[in-house]
Amino acid sequence: MIEKLEISGCASYGVKAEVMDDLSTFNYVYGPNGAGKTTVSRLIADHGPYSACKVHWGAGTILETMVYNRDFVDRNFNQPTGLKGIFTLGAKDIDTLQKIADAKAEEDLLRQKLEGHNYILGGADGNGGKRADLAKVEQEFKEECWKLKTLHDPQLQGALAGYRNDSQKFKDKLLAECAKVATQLLTQSDLETRAASVFGPSPSVAIALPDLTDTTFLKWEVDPILKKKVLGKTDVDIAAMIQKLGNSDWVKQGVEYFEAGNGECPFCQQPTPEQLSASLAEYFDETFMDDNAAISALTSGYKLGKLCAGGRFWRRDKVRR
Repeated sequence: MIEKLEISGCASYGVKAEVMDDLSTFNYVYGPNGAGKTTVSRLIADHGPYSACKVHWGAGTILETMVYNRDFVDRNFNQPTGLKGIFTLGAKDIDTLQKIADAKAEEDLLRQKLEGHNYILGGADGNGGKRADLAKVEQEFKEECWKLKTLHDPQLQGALAGYRNDSQKFKDKLLAECAKVATQLLTQSDLETRAASVFGPSPSVAIALPDLTDTTFLKWEVDPILKKKVLGKTDVDIAAMIQKLGNSDWVKQGVEYFEAGNGECPFCQQPTPEQLSASLAEYFDETFMDDNAAISALTSGYKLGKLCAGGRFWRRDKVRR
C-alpha cells in the first residue's frame, strides 16, 4: 500500500513539499474546492506528469491503481462521440465475488512474499541486504585480484594487454578466462616460464646454411692457394727478419698495433725507425693481402661445410702462411 505522499510544485501546492504520511489501508481526504484533493488522486493514478512529487509504496512494491475522479468521468461518461468504457450496475454474483476474494487473498499472499524477498535482497532502503553483501564481496575480490596482479607484474609483463590499467576490467577478464579453462590450471612457475617464452625478446632469424655437396669439397681440394706459400716481398729490408721468425701472420697482426702506437714498437714500446712503416707496407703488398683473403675464404668454407655435413669432415692439407 501507499505509505507516504510528497506533493509540491503543482496545482494549489507550493514549492515546499506537502507531506502526507502515516497512511493506513483506508484514508479519507477532505477539504474545500481548490484545496488539492483532485491533485492527490491524479498523482496516485499516474505520478509521471508530477516530477516534483513522490509516491512511497510499502516495501517498494508498486501496486496497480484504480482512481475514480472527475478525470475518470470525463474519459468514460462525458464523451460526445461515444462511450469508451463500460460501467455495469446489477445484482452481485456470489460465485464471481468469491473468485475475486480468493484472487485478492492470493495476491496479498504473493505481495507479502515479494516484499519479504525484496527486504532480504535490498534491506529497508533498497541499498542493503544481500545486494550490499554481494557488492562488498565483489569489491574485496577485485582488490585481491589487483594485489596479485601488482605482485606478479614483473614476471607476467605483456599478458592480458588492455586490461592491466583498470582493476574492474582486470577482474572481469580473469573471470572470463577462468570460465574458458577446461583443463587443470597451471602452476605459477609454469605460467612464468610460458610468459618468458611468449613475451620475452623476439627470436632472431637464423641464417640458412647453404646446400654443400662433395663437388664443392673437391673444388676446394684443388684450390691453387693450397699449393702456394704465401709470403711478402723478399727484397724488402725486413724480409729476412720476418722469414727467420717463420710466422708472417704474427708480424701482420702486430702491424695493426704498430699503426695505432704512433711510431712506437707494439712489443717493447720503444721508438722505431721512420722507414719501418714503409718497409712493412711494402712487405705486405697487395698480392700478399689477396692471397691471405683467399686463404681466409677457404678456411671459412671448410668450417661451414663441417656444419652442413652434420659433423662429417675430411682432413685437408695444412694451409701454409
